[in-house]
Amino acid sequence: MKRLLTCLLVLCAMLFPLRAMAADEITAKEQLNDPGRKVGVGLGSASTLIVEEELPKAEIQYFEGGEAFEALATGKIDAYVFDRRQLQLALDSGRTGMHLLEENMDGTVHVAVGISRVTKIPDFSARLNAFIEEKKADGTLDDMFRRWVVERDETMPEIPPAQSPSLQLTVGTTGIAPPYSYYVGTDLTGYDIELAYRFAAWLGAEPRFKVYNFSGVVAAAASGDVDCVMSDLNVTAERKEAMDFSVDLYEEKIGIMVRGDAPAKTQAASEPELHSFSDLKGKTVSMLNGAPFEELVRSKEPEVGGFTFYNNMPDILLALKAGKTDAFLINNAISELAVNRDPALALFPEHLQDGVFGIAFAKGDKNRDVWQAAYDKIPEETKLALWKKWTGADESAKVLPEQDWPGSNGTVQAAVCDTLEPMSYSGAGGQLVGFDIEMILLMAKELDVHVEFTGMEFSVVMSSVQSGKATLGAGSIIATEERRQSVDFIDYYPAAFVLVVRAAEPETEEVTFWDGVRASFEKTFIREGRYRLFVEGVATTLTITVLSILCGTALGFCVYLLCRSGGRIANGVTRFAMWLIKGMPMVVLLMVLYYIIFGALDISGLLVSVIGFTLTFGAAVIGMLRLGVGAVDPGQYEAAFALGYPERSIFFQIILPQALPHMLPIYRDEIVGLIKATAVVGYITVQDLTKMSDIVRSRTYEAFFPLIAVSVIYFVLEGLLGSLMGKVEQSLDPRGRTRQQILKGADEDDPN
Repeated sequence: MKRLLTCLLVLCAMLFPLRAMAADEITAKEQLNDPGRKVGVGLGSASTLIVEEELPKAEIQYFEGGEAFEALATGKIDAYVFDRRQLQLALDSGRTGMHLLEENMDGTVHVAVGISRVTKIPDFSARLNAFIEEKKADGTLDDMFRRWVVERDETMPEIPPAQSPSLQLTVGTTGIAPPYSYYVGTDLTGYDIELAYRFAAWLGAEPRFKVYNFSGVVAAAASGDVDCVMSDLNVTAERKEAMDFSVDLYEEKIGIMVRGDAPAKTQAASEPELHSFSDLKGKTVSMLNGAPFEELVRSKEPEVGGFTFYNNMPDILLALKAGKTDAFLINNAISELAVNRDPALALFPEHLQDGVFGIAFAKGDKNRDVWQAAYDKIPEETKLALWKKWTGADESAKVLPEQDWPGSNGTVQAAVCDTLEPMSYSGAGGQLVGFDIEMILLMAKELDVHVEFTGMEFSVVMSSVQSGKATLGAGSIIATEERRQSVDFIDYYPAAFVLVVRAAEPETEEVTFWDGVRASFEKTFIREGRYRLFVEGVATTLTITVLSILCGTALGFCVYLLCRSGGRIANGVTRFAMWLIKGMPMVVLLMVLYYIIFGALDISGLLVSVIGFTLTFGAAVIGMLRLGVGAVDPGQYEAAFALGYPERSIFFQIILPQALPHMLPIYRDEIVGLIKATAVVGYITVQDLTKMSDIVRSRTYEAFFPLIAVSVIYFVLEGLLGSLMGKVEQSLDPRGRTRQQILKGADEDDPN
């Protein structure tokens, strides 16, 4: 009976999109105000607010540039709401299979330049308005709009700069809003960038650009960090409270573009390899660390083969496809997305248990009640729309709203898992996105607070909340009774425990080995500019390594000198500290430092990492010095004392030079080991090289290139530092000295 119901549900899921597409043609705006309708809007445009007000029941999806036209043509959205002139220009440019409705949305878009109220340029508003009116009159602004917005010509014209500029014009922009402000390579370009260059030349000023995110650029103008903001800036009542605006660059009606007949296609779900709980007998079931649901599985099949645990979803998926496990337990959101993306995976037909997703707060924290009140004000239609948005297949819609509210009640810290798509994960450019992230932002907007999200492993989210490092924690957390004993929750969306298994006969496209390599390379490094993540990861790893080497060497050397001349107490404290540091696993030491010792302090994970590795490296240096000095013949001391050398000179001029050759090989090996040891800093929210690999794998669900790339990079770094230390070791080895160096200062003609 259950299998029959499952088949009926699958059949309904397959037929529903066809039914929606077969519905009557959209001829009026009112038809879009339905939970089953998907309406696209321009990312960051004023049309978003207008759609939210006029079509509150519709599911809103966000697009940049021409992506919305493709989404409309292929049936991913039912309508596209944007500036009517740009929609009409798209039709005039040859777009087919779609048309504009006669009616518009009620609102109007005003695009202008934002002006800082504390700019130091005299009469700035009047001069800017005079410039805009002049360029409107001579047709320059119309020509710019045609080239950048309509024709999408990315060629920046030659604009002669001001001769002997007497001013500096600081312009705030976002660099992520094509065709107005965006990067081509490493150069800013677009409509607003050309406008800024023209205004600077007209003003007799030297232009300077500062790039912010959408939420930061308005604050920059309010604080006087920039003179003005040029980045397709819509005039809104809220923004008028923070800055002034120029006269309009242009004004637009909000049009509605809809699709003609375009049948949607759906893909049937893959047949699972396992069909019932009895099939789990003798099989291995996997889950994430911190997810104690073994008894739940055993309640369905007592003779399950065993359990394995992983740190993140990409590793579990790879293990399942490689046959290292037979099923993995996860919530319904992540499972649906994984199966939709990979035909080699399938959903297990039966649920293990229903539950609810929760946002965690420290036990007894009164903030939980405040956030609960904000959550209760979110309409159910909005929650449903967000769920469809983040669990759907339309990647272009998965964009977060900017934190453009004032944030007058401060900033809160949120700990979230960064590898559990679609609930919380690192998206393009490493930004944390997902259903949980946007749900938190909706509550934050109601409370007028800003949220600073910190990505980390799922297993340490709870620790961050309990230790006070974060006010709240999220990331696909199901609020179980066991977890409620440790933290308080806001129950915010229904959940279910489900199993994902291998598909019985996955339909995979036959490709050659090199085709697969090229595709993997493109997804790992090229798409979304992910190579930048590896660059940032290398920089972080090197920063931790180099600072730890320098600070650890200095610390170890100083402590060793103190212990050489110190008493019993100093040596006892040193021995105890070294025993404690060396006996503790590095990842545990870092977590103790981050969550306990420095738990009450606002200190970054990067600094904690440097402190932790400085301690371990310093302890190693003390041991090396003891070994190296111990290898020097004690007779050297006696001879030096007999010749009248003081203690300080004996050590630095006689003993230490002879000890260095004994300790430098060990020192070089410790450096190589230190580089590899830094791979665990992801546990305390540091995005090092290994962590960046996890982020990329969470987006591509591939292991080959991310892991190979990280391995190669680590080998290169180890080789470079090892080679450098080899040269230092060779230069300090007395056995490599020339005759001239040995006899330097000696009189070879002296008969004695």
